[in-house]
Amino acid sequence: MLLRAAGRIFRHEEELRVRLRQTESLKAKLGIGAALLGGVTLVLAAILYLGMTRVADRLEAALATETRMARYSTLSREASTFIVIATETVQTERPPEVRAERLEPVSEAIARTFTLLRSDLEKAVEEARALGLDAQSRQATQSLGLARMEALLQNTLQALRSPERDRDRLRAYIDSFASGFDPLLNQAVNTEIILRNEVLAGIERLRARLSRIAIVTGIVSLVLVAGFYLLLIRPQFRRLDRLRRAAREIGQENFAVALPEGGRDEIGLLYAETDRMARALSERRDAVQAEWDRLNETIAQRTEELRAANTRLEEIDDNRRRFFADISHELRTPLTVILMEAQIGRQGGEGASDAFATIETRAARLNRRIDDLLRVARSENGQLALDPVAVPLERIAAEVVEEVQAEIDTAGLSLEVAEIPAVTVICDPNWARQVIVGLVRNAISHAREGGALRLAAEVDAQGAGLTLTDNGPGIAPEAQARVFERFEQAGRGRGQGFGIGLALAKWVVEAQGGQIALLSPVPREAAIGDAPGTKISVRLPRGSG
Repeated sequence: MLLRAAGRIFRHEEELRVRLRQTESLKAKLGIGAALLGGVTLVLAAILYLGMTRVADRLEAALATETRMARYSTLSREASTFIVIATETVQTERPPEVRAERLEPVSEAIARTFTLLRSDLEKAVEEARALGLDAQSRQATQSLGLARMEALLQNTLQALRSPERDRDRLRAYIDSFASGFDPLLNQAVNTEIILRNEVLAGIERLRARLSRIAIVTGIVSLVLVAGFYLLLIRPQFRRLDRLRRAAREIGQENFAVALPEGGRDEIGLLYAETDRMARALSERRDAVQAEWDRLNETIAQRTEELRAANTRLEEIDDNRRRFFADISHELRTPLTVILMEAQIGRQGGEGASDAFATIETRAARLNRRIDDLLRVARSENGQLALDPVAVPLERIAAEVVEEVQAEIDTAGLSLEVAEIPAVTVICDPNWARQVIVGLVRNAISHAREGGALRLAAEVDAQGAGLTLTDNGPGIAPEAQARVFERFEQAGRGRGQGFGIGLALAKWVVEAQGGQIALLSPVPREAAIGDAPGTKISVRLPRGSG
């Protein structure tokens, strides 16, 4: 009897091996095994059939959990790729259409992964009915977390596709996506791990119960259960363990995983998909690294070009300063001779004294203009040399009038000089004169049509200075904040001679502790005509006199 029973057992095991080799579905393998074991006896068949059906359900749940974990892993990689691409497009300040184009492939891939996960979770919620209310509630919670992740992605995509160009605000959207997405993804993965562990624990408990039943029902049942476990269950566990190790390696960015080929069941297909995913991630990482390398190469090239341009600009500036120095030297030598000859001529007789005095005055003025030229050249190089002393304000005004009167007459303007009080200011007289002269020349250029200028004094306990008012068209309010910036002009005209612009004038005045201010239009009570006019005030620290 025992020999015949053993023979039947061996025949059943051989038939089981043949059936397992012929089928490619893991679920079919489990069903065939359960059907064969149910034929031993009616009672044992009923017990084992129920047990193996529950094993099959839990294995399917475990496989579904692994599938979802693999999809979450894919989602994590895709989200990381999305963050990298989004950050790169924002850092390089790409236009909105370029950002949308760059993000389209990865956003579509993420959307496909979300679709697959929703489908998996819907199945999981339905299948969790057999596992109890807690398991079903966990699966429903997974769907809520997935919806939040999708909302975060859509909000970020909407911001990146908008016309917004503020890099800090776009980075804030990306940071918000990263900081919100990662916890939700970790929570989802942890929940899947808990569900998988519960399924595996349930399988283990069921196996223990089946073992106890097998012991009670006899040696035959024990052999059948052991054979079923050895032939089917344990190999799948080993395959699942290998798959879990591969997923861990991929999670650590080691994409050189090599799962064995063979088998077209669910785990075999999952092996193939995992290999494909690892290759895709490796290629994507290489592509991102290549993009970074090209970007660094471009930055290095642009930096070298900028360095070469700066070198050329320095050479041009050196040549310009050398030219000013050479031409000033060439002009000053004959002017010195003219001044000496004019002084000698003035001592020769009364008839020629006035003529030589005129020559001396003009030569001294020209010599002073050469000094102005050198001073402006040095100031543009950042070498502003000031020699502040106590100077009468009326002396500065008189020198200004003397220097610009001919230009005013030629332009057909009239210059009204108000009474200048006897006060002293602390300043470099040459620079102060040159600032006021530059303001007058600007007025000649921009307010010639007004026909009139007025030079007056402003004095209080803290400071004193001169104001220049014209009867020109004035300066628009939006342009007033820029007229003291370098390379800016408020009107069409250009200054004459070697005068300095408003940017340098502001620098000179403030370097001496003073202030320069602009008012346009001029109030009616202070205007000198019907036009809006412009009033520029230069205030300097008062001296003790």
